[in-house]
Amino acid sequence: MADAYIINTLFVIFSTTLIILMVPGFAMLEAGIVRTKNVTSVLTVNVMIYVVASISFILIGYHIAFGSIKIDTMSPLAFMMFQMAFVGKAINIMSGGVGERAKIFPLTLFTLIMGALIYPLIVNISWGSDILKDTFLDINMHDLAGSAVIHSTGGWALLAAILIIGSRKGRYINDQIKVIPASNIPLFTLGALLLWIGWFGFNGGSVGNIASKEAADTVALTIFNTNTAGLAGALLAGIFIYLRYRLFDITMILNGALGGLVAITAGADLYGTVDSLIIGGVGGVLVVIAVPLFDKVRIDDPVGALSVHLINGIWGTLAVGIFADTIPLLGQIKGITVIGISVFTISYATIYTINKFMVFRASDDAQLEGLDVSECGIESYPEFRRVI
Repeated sequence: MADAYIINTLFVIFSTTLIILMVPGFAMLEAGIVRTKNVTSVLTVNVMIYVVASISFILIGYHIAFGSIKIDTMSPLAFMMFQMAFVGKAINIMSGGVGERAKIFPLTLFTLIMGALIYPLIVNISWGSDILKDTFLDINMHDLAGSAVIHSTGGWALLAAILIIGSRKGRYINDQIKVIPASNIPLFTLGALLLWIGWFGFNGGSVGNIASKEAADTVALTIFNTNTAGLAGALLAGIFIYLRYRLFDITMILNGALGGLVAITAGADLYGTVDSLIIGGVGGVLVVIAVPLFDKVRIDDPVGALSVHLINGIWGTLAVGIFADTIPLLGQIKGITVIGISVFTISYATIYTINKFMVFRASDDAQLEGLDVSECGIESYPEFRRVI
């Protein structure tokens, strides 16, 4: 028993380290996709999310999410830190999607509320202590590592934020969509690959036990399926984008990989290899389809977070009910619905209220000059001539 406790504790601490590696992953991906005049502000937001979300979750959120659960298979502190590593990811999804026009302070305030209340409530009704048991909000779905609980939660919060904050200045002019190219493809690529590696801890660590042969096999299956889905997402996105545009767009290929990784997250412990290839491949194609569709309805998402995380968070949760014989599809649909309505409603109300007291959206002049100057006073590339 003591040996299993030690092994599980070490396993979860290592998985936590991989998840925290996703912090620089998100930071580099976002820094590579925005214009050079906004890089410092993006990096600052990512650091503040990690710091503020983590502290608010440790002090308040964890007790809402898991207050009545006793942890005896590993160190309770290791379990708390593992769960803490998750909370910032939901908010990272949102921060990238409102990049280049959201002010740091109000976004940080929303991060505090998200880490202390909104995300913990969603965890409570899915993985946690069920303070809302025997109500309609008590959902019974299989979501191993958070296709719905984390990824669609971040996606719904982002959608609420975009509807309130609006698009970047100059993104949509009359009926035209202005293409704003990524500023640093190597940084974007590094960030996406760091996220891919971190996903092994994200999904593998969520098994929570590696101290027996059966548990170790489940962990290996989970990580294998995770990687397989990422590969399929990248490949299918690459093929689809080439057939459509006769171009190999590395940003779409890597977002396709991330879409496959999001899609497999709900049920990576359940599938065979073929299932993982299908689920991940569909996830990659969905990203390529969804990105231009959001632009057509003037929902400005610089990093494609809605396409990667919201669309594939929903698809991945549904896929469990479709591909896993023992999981009822109706329970998965209920989980998606309850989480979607709850997160979007609470997030919209919260952001709307904050916006009344401190405007989320940077002024047009600040956007033209770049948020690095107006929000941080430090430019990432001061030797470059800023292109308005």
